Amino acid sequence: MTSVAIVGAHGFVGGALARAFDAAGGYRVVEVTRDGCADARTAAYDLVVNAAMPSRRFWAKQDPAGDFRETVAKTADLFYGWRFGRFIQISSVSARCQLDTVYGRHKAAAEQVCRTPETLIVRLGPMFDDALTKGVLIDMLSGSPVFVGAESRYAFAPLSYVAGWIAANALARTGTVEVGARNAIALREVAAYLGSGSTFTGPADHQEIAAPDPSFPDARDVFAFLDRRRLSAVRP
Repeated sequence: MTSVAIVGAHGFVGGALARAFDAAGGYRVVEVTRDGCADARTAAYDLVVNAAMPSRRFWAKQDPAGDFRETVAKTADLFYGWRFGRFIQISSVSARCQLDTVYGRHKAAAEQVCRTPETLIVRLGPMFDDALTKGVLIDMLSGSPVFVGAESRYAFAPLSYVAGWIAANALARTGTVEVGARNAIALREVAAYLGSGSTFTGPADHQEIAAPDPSFPDARDVFAFLDRRRLSAVRP
């Protein structure tokens, strides 16, 4: 049985990955959290998945040194300090399309730390799931301000699909791949669908998937998710 350590297993993406690897079969899943990291690093694994990098863009801008430590330095600690056969880095499309930001530059730098012929780097776009608690979708659902341009195009994809793709390809793929929706939808269209009162301020922030596989899901599937969230919000 293949041993896989999911670092950041209690996070939004890490939790979904732990479930996906468990469901795939053939894996002994070790869920690694911040509290258990010191003990977990003493073992050797067939596969280590780094799903622990922060996703707080505003925090990265406010505290660049802190984001560097959590993103780049911790990736280096995992890659050089742990024992494994294969390594998967969970990154973001921001490593390609947001190099003018602290967040994007640090994601790109972390990729460089672990980029070898045996490593799989998976860049993710925007995702949705019932566990979602923050981001532009939640802001538009609540009518809160959105701090990017309304013309921004997002490749929304179900978290469960993304996690399943990673588990299915973990042992077969290497290199850098972007996983998400095969197309994208403007935030303006999402806000109109919701009848949201959100205001949009800031530059365009396109988060699309480069060279998407035709089998990737449709970004417009996000509408069904939004309908479920609205329905659950009005239930007594």
